[in-house]
Amino acid sequence: MTLGQALRSGLRKFARFFVQSFLIQGKHLWSSVKIGLKFDQGCRDRLLIWIGGSNLVECVAAWQLAMANLVRRMVGATTGRGAVVATEILTRGLLSCRVLSTSAETTATSTEVDFSRGTPSASPEELGMEALTPVRIVEMLDRYIVGQQDAKRAVAVALRNRWRRHRIPDALRDEIVPKNILMIGPTGCGKTEIARRLAKIAYAPFVKVEATKFTEVGFHGRDVDQIIRDLVDNAIALQRQKVRAKLVKEVEKAVEARLLDIFMARQRPPVEGESAVPGARADYETFRKLYRDGALDNRKIQLDIPDGRSRLPLEIGGVSGFGVNELIFRMEKVFKSQRMERMEITIGEAKPILREIEMEKHLNSDQITKDAILLAESDGIVFIDEIDKIVTNHETRHGADASSEGVQRDLLPIIEGSMVNTKYGNVNTDHILFICSGAFHSCKPSDMLAELQGRLPIRVELKGLGREDLYRILTEPETNMIRQQQLLMKTEDINLVFTDDAIEELATVAAEVNRSVDNIGARRLHTVIERVVEDISFHAPERAGETYTIDKESVQRAVGDLLKKSDLSRFVL
Repeated sequence: MTLGQALRSGLRKFARFFVQSFLIQGKHLWSSVKIGLKFDQGCRDRLLIWIGGSNLVECVAAWQLAMANLVRRMVGATTGRGAVVATEILTRGLLSCRVLSTSAETTATSTEVDFSRGTPSASPEELGMEALTPVRIVEMLDRYIVGQQDAKRAVAVALRNRWRRHRIPDALRDEIVPKNILMIGPTGCGKTEIARRLAKIAYAPFVKVEATKFTEVGFHGRDVDQIIRDLVDNAIALQRQKVRAKLVKEVEKAVEARLLDIFMARQRPPVEGESAVPGARADYETFRKLYRDGALDNRKIQLDIPDGRSRLPLEIGGVSGFGVNELIFRMEKVFKSQRMERMEITIGEAKPILREIEMEKHLNSDQITKDAILLAESDGIVFIDEIDKIVTNHETRHGADASSEGVQRDLLPIIEGSMVNTKYGNVNTDHILFICSGAFHSCKPSDMLAELQGRLPIRVELKGLGREDLYRILTEPETNMIRQQQLLMKTEDINLVFTDDAIEELATVAAEVNRSVDNIGARRLHTVIERVVEDISFHAPERAGETYTIDKESVQRAVGDLLKKSDLSRFVL
């Protein structure tokens, strides 16, 4: 089936379900369609990217995702129940489209849409960096993080600049260095959460570290060069994942051929000249069909498996265990035993084992390492959290500290750009993006070394969270805390319902405790919610099938002691 035929078939399904939906409640659907047909840029970009390729299945799958996104916008644009029902029917029709082909490899798979969670968006790898515009990145962050638009815009622009730099001619590309970011804000306002979500959005080497874990070179503890080594390890894992994805079909064919050869040899001894017998090929095709249908998964075969017990799980630490660890790494590669162990297992158990064996045969480790180092150098992102903990106030500074000013001095050359020695080779940090964050309660950003301040030119201030912000955190994100509790109780067949006034009371209590004790931001919500659902969670296994409604009075009864004790806590030594 050609691309045009597939699209026409899908549009016919779209029209049919559109008519069915219109009969349910036409006026609500029509108001939804008028708004929903304003196709967002992300859908257009996604379609243009995939249609530019040669894979028909990918084109149609992208079209399905784009149409699902349109339907999501239709549902969100109206409150009419008729529109919700209509678009559910419409979406089921859209996403049930299949591309019929004589080849099993060109069958499109459908995408399930759960309206209780919202339409799943494509991953950054599927979208491509062209579709990850700053606006799109901020929209993706908005699904999980409330407010803090300045910080979101800063990281979105920094991420987009990585893609822009790659499109500049080689002669000028090396001259463009990333603008590192310093995020300043109180604890619990979203700094770390931005880093977590950025790691999932940026399909690039990413490492998050705590500044307090490092000490000055020469003292006991980890030195800052370990940050770059961790980044390279992450890049290698990411590069291996990319290469493995491309080799899946080739490896599956090799596994299938090897298992069928072993199985057929076990069924009957090979006969000289058997390949010339007409029935031999027919038997092979019969067994191959049974293999693909899973009918042979319980049949046993004898297979030679590498004995993994010969590996050396030795790791040496110390002031800098890099030299010893590198020696062990090289010795293991040279002297690693290739002893094989014969075992009798089922074909179903042998499949994952052989997949790994065949995958290792097809992988070129040297090329993967080389590509991973280039990937880390050009697209690597390092997030250094709690950087204020290695900064000392000028007024209270007493002598040198191996965990503060010395670490700042060690960070200077890495952030500015230098060569770091790793077990895979030297890594240039000139174009690695550094994002630092800290609360700066007991010190100011100006207390940092002047040289380090200059290497973090973009500063973003995150605002503290008030009652309204806490209420939005409980209701707006896709994975909000209320929904998490409801899903946890659902596993025990408990239906947990929070009224709107209960959610408002949760936000009010959290804000009041933050104001009167210590302001820990959104993390206070965990304390309050756990106090409210503690009794229900404890007795849940014995109360399966029941429904619990938590209202404002329930919250007040559960957290009353918390509010009373908060006024006395400041006097407790």
